[in-house]
Amino acid sequence: MSAATPTLVDVEDVRPRIDELLTSHVAQLRTVLAAASEDADVLADAVAQILTGGKRLRAAFCYWSWRAHGGVAGTAEAAAVLRVGAALELFQAAALFHDDVMDDSDTRRGFPAAHRAFAGLHAQHGLTGDAERFGMSAAILLGDLTLIASEQEFAGALALQPVQRAERARAVFDLMRTEVTVGQYLDVLAQALPWGDDPARDETRAREVIRAKAARYSVEHPIVLGAALADADERELEACRRLGLPLGEAFQLRDDLLGVFGDPQTTGKPAGDDLREGKRTVLTARAVARARAVGDDATVQLLRDRLGDRSLSDADVARLAAAIGSTGAPDDVETLIDDLAGRAFALMDGRPWTEPARTQLVGLAHAAVDRRA
Repeated sequence: MSAATPTLVDVEDVRPRIDELLTSHVAQLRTVLAAASEDADVLADAVAQILTGGKRLRAAFCYWSWRAHGGVAGTAEAAAVLRVGAALELFQAAALFHDDVMDDSDTRRGFPAAHRAFAGLHAQHGLTGDAERFGMSAAILLGDLTLIASEQEFAGALALQPVQRAERARAVFDLMRTEVTVGQYLDVLAQALPWGDDPARDETRAREVIRAKAARYSVEHPIVLGAALADADERELEACRRLGLPLGEAFQLRDDLLGVFGDPQTTGKPAGDDLREGKRTVLTARAVARARAVGDDATVQLLRDRLGDRSLSDADVARLAAAIGSTGAPDDVETLIDDLAGRAFALMDGRPWTEPARTQLVGLAHAAVDRRA
């Protein structure tokens, strides 16, 4: 994340107020869990941890889109929009809990992923049965808890809104959740399908996953939600969709580059996690395509054989990353990011947004695609 990002998400106290809402939710959750059993408080600890340190970009995109379309700071409507932002952050937390199980990830934001942490808890207390299964079960349930929390925050935000506004916002939120779920399935499917024989098809599939699983819920839908909550008309909502989708794609493509070439000190993930997990990305599809084009069979074979190999050493990871880099694929992805982001910025330039929201949205967009974490 660029150095400017904390300032961007802190303007008009967006981050502090979102954090306050999330902290309040965790406190309420602890009360509910305590009434069930003293053994359940560890679930609240896990929810609190995953909610700590997030960029809050989704909430900020929603809030500043609302402001850009006429929302007034400091009003009751502003408080409702911030609750929608909290709902977006809770939904992301749910997606992360579940995503880490499906990807069998080891870490999340510098800490053991929830399923790993609960497997460790199983071993620490000498519990019976399979530790890994226990950990996965706990992480799935944590995802469910945060999904419930997301729905609670969203419903609470809309409770006192006019019916038409609430219905339009609900339609966007429900579509977002459905698309992410479908995108998760498409990602799981892509991991199971033969890979490397048809790089063009692999890239098409990777971009389908990006759009459904990440681009729309990370950028497009938060921006559209903000506009809907400001009673923007359908023409304005469609404009938000047109600029939000390419910006969201660029955001995820940046994430894919960082997953291979990012600095672990800033990304919070060990170098090479995406390679060990075998993520089928535009980057890896382009690397295979480029290697095939020049007859570099050794690189093609290396990528097909070792991508997704959990036993990769740090040296193996460095070798794979170097092989990908040598094909020129990272430059291809950078060019694609520039093209997608450029389209989004051009569309932003044409919107009749008010200040300071215009400057904030453009700044957030740059932070999303220019980041280093």
